Amino acid sequence: MTDSNAATEFRVFPKTWGAEYVAVGEVRFRVWAPGQKQVILRLDGEDTEMSESGDGWFELLATGVHAGAEYNFVLADGMVVPDPASRAQKGDVNGPSLVIDPTNYDWQDGDWKGRPWEETVVYEMHVGTFTAEGTFRSAIDKLRHLADLGITMIEVLPVAQFGGKRGWGYDGVLLYAPHSAYGAPEDFKAFIDAAHGLGMSVVLDIVLNHFGPEGNYLPILAPGFFHKERMTPWGAGIAYDVDAARRYIAEVPLYWLEEYHLDGLRFDAIDQIEDTSEKHILIEIAERIRAEFTDRPIHLTTEDCRNVTFLHPRDEDGSAPLFTGEWNDDFHNAVHVFATGETHAYYQDFAREPERLVARCLAEGFAYQGEVSPQSGEKRGVDSNGQPPAAFVDFIQNHDQTGNRALGERLISLAGETRTKLLFATLLLSPHIPLVFMGEEYGETNPFLFFTDFHGDLAKAVREGRANEFKGHAGHEGDKVPDPNAKKTFETSKLDWDKLKSPQGREWLTLTRDLLELRREIVVPMLADAPGGTGKVIETGKDFLSVSWDFPKGRLAVALNIGEGAHPVPSMPGKAVFAYPRKDHPEKLTELPPNSILVSFEKA
Repeated sequence: MTDSNAATEFRVFPKTWGAEYVAVGEVRFRVWAPGQKQVILRLDGEDTEMSESGDGWFELLATGVHAGAEYNFVLADGMVVPDPASRAQKGDVNGPSLVIDPTNYDWQDGDWKGRPWEETVVYEMHVGTFTAEGTFRSAIDKLRHLADLGITMIEVLPVAQFGGKRGWGYDGVLLYAPHSAYGAPEDFKAFIDAAHGLGMSVVLDIVLNHFGPEGNYLPILAPGFFHKERMTPWGAGIAYDVDAARRYIAEVPLYWLEEYHLDGLRFDAIDQIEDTSEKHILIEIAERIRAEFTDRPIHLTTEDCRNVTFLHPRDEDGSAPLFTGEWNDDFHNAVHVFATGETHAYYQDFAREPERLVARCLAEGFAYQGEVSPQSGEKRGVDSNGQPPAAFVDFIQNHDQTGNRALGERLISLAGETRTKLLFATLLLSPHIPLVFMGEEYGETNPFLFFTDFHGDLAKAVREGRANEFKGHAGHEGDKVPDPNAKKTFETSKLDWDKLKSPQGREWLTLTRDLLELRREIVVPMLADAPGGTGKVIETGKDFLSVSWDFPKGRLAVALNIGEGAHPVPSMPGKAVFAYPRKDHPEKLTELPPNSILVSFEKA
């Protein structure tokens, strides 16, 4: 091994696992394999036994290694496996890993300083279905479209290498390697570079709660990487309290932020990250990121069905010492019931007075703040009224809520175009951080289905499991559920960019652009110093709600009527700044017509 000074030439934060350049032409290969007595490195076809360095670690320092060199680990029984910390794969998840030189990309974003959180408008994107080609490079061509609309942040669904070519990305197994079907590491870097050049941040959705079912060789290399007695919905829980496993997981976020110049991360389903260590691994990760990345704002968001706030404190100056925001599923769920009337599964928690729950989410954050969930029969959530509005990431649809429907319908297909526009306006003009699901900006009607690319018994299990999940659902009999493994299911989920040229698409784009311009002018300036406790429910009733927010810099209010009858305009601060469908002289409205919205604002 070489000294740490040589290593820093290549990596600011050297990683424990995998193939790391430590000097020009010198690469250290390192893997934790206490389940093996011998590990051989097969590098460009030549085999060399790795040395044991204690505690189950195997190492080898190789010289004369060129970037892009192929390598595998060969186990004592002859089994050949990829590096579990591979930085890139030659092909699929089971094939050779590639040596990656972190200095081989010529970044053009040297002037990029990031964007403050209050300016954030998230655009959630799945690389494989975003364009016809489904690659990082092809996605670059669409970035100008997003920047011109007013999108400020692109959130990329997980890209860590997973089994097969097609998938959502939440079954990744090589957590340091971008999925080869989307392109090479330099292609993802080029995508991020291009986004920065257009003034947009890029964050990545990462999964640290489980490994996928295909291509995960860690149980063979290191059985102690998992706690078999601690199960998640997707398999054995990760042993975060075991040093080697903890290092692997904790260094994943650091790696993506450093190597790819990302502006933040979204942490998937953190309620399934169970850690008994003295310091929870998520807190350790957040603290390290805050300490080590000080050259630009780093935005960290979480998904957590528990409705908790302890990971999202604010310092006196309003900054986030740990995580920046929380995905607010309550808002989506309440809006969905409000708009569609569906009350099956988890929607039953929002079946009673959904307008009241939507209003509470807008005013206070969560709908459930310690109340008993009808679905589970248990209390859920904590008081969230003290959180600043920007601590909540809201959406009216996303990959999960759309794709986990049997037929993958978008909200526009369930609630209709007019009602969806009203809810879209509510989303974009509220003081919470809005998330737009790809295609939503132009009224996409193509579904977003659940798709995979598994084979054999695994494909059969996924297909049957998906069908059984929806048996008995009205209109969603098991035999009608699309086969996740069929290529058609994947192709059907791709965006139809030709819709932008249609009258409907142009109308949606105009609405999106106008709403984001209004948000930038009125809402964003109030958010940087906005404290908690700013929201208040003015009124709720059947198919109607109105909410106001009182900020140091101004007052904002919204009234929303999705009913078939008119409703008197409630007492709202300031003057009307937006109304839909009426656009002219909204200040003269005395009652809200059916299916309409009114927004008012008063500067302090």
